[in-house]
Amino acid sequence: MELELYEDSVERLPKTGQVILAAQSETSITVYQAYRPAIAKYAAQNQQFGGEYSFSRMSWIKPNFLWMMYRSGWAVKEGQEHILAITIAKTNFDKILEQAVHSSFNSKLYETNELWKQRMEQADVRLQWDPDHDPYGNKLERRAIQLGLKGDILKSYGTIWVEQIADITEFVNEQRKHVENKELNKLQVPYETIYTPAKHINL
Repeated sequence: MELELYEDSVERLPKTGQVILAAQSETSITVYQAYRPAIAKYAAQNQQFGGEYSFSRMSWIKPNFLWMMYRSGWAVKEGQEHILAITIAKTNFDKILEQAVHSSFNSKLYETNELWKQRMEQADVRLQWDPDHDPYGNKLERRAIQLGLKGDILKSYGTIWVEQIADITEFVNEQRKHVENKELNKLQVPYETIYTPAKHINL
């Protein structure tokens, strides 16, 4: 996992707009999820989801590390004590984006409210733009994406699409201490860049 100082990332990354920020290579992208110990342990050991994990529920993935830290309380919220970094191919991440329907009505993207509701009920992927947050949990002007998966696409994501599942909880716990001590000059985060889908997708 390539890292950089948080303060350097603040200088480098955009401060506004709807932006997909992610740790990525030429062919793959990393997303994050938080789980209780039993689910995380199974996933890391077997390099796919299973065991107590439920494929019948919607599961949310987040490519932005600090957004995951905000949602999980830096891995201290109940049921979110372990942070997993899941790497999948960019081609498969684009498949997820292609099927995504926004979680709220947008007249610029959907002809009618009824059509949007119908598409959302049928879709296996739900897309949500939310305020990004700094390490202390304060809202930023920039918006971060999260994607809810269910059905066949969740099954593919959690099994055959997995390139690597890493439990990064130890790293998260180390970095949380810097946040708690208000030492952001020592805080390290994964090196993230703007993700651009291979073809135009209306996000």
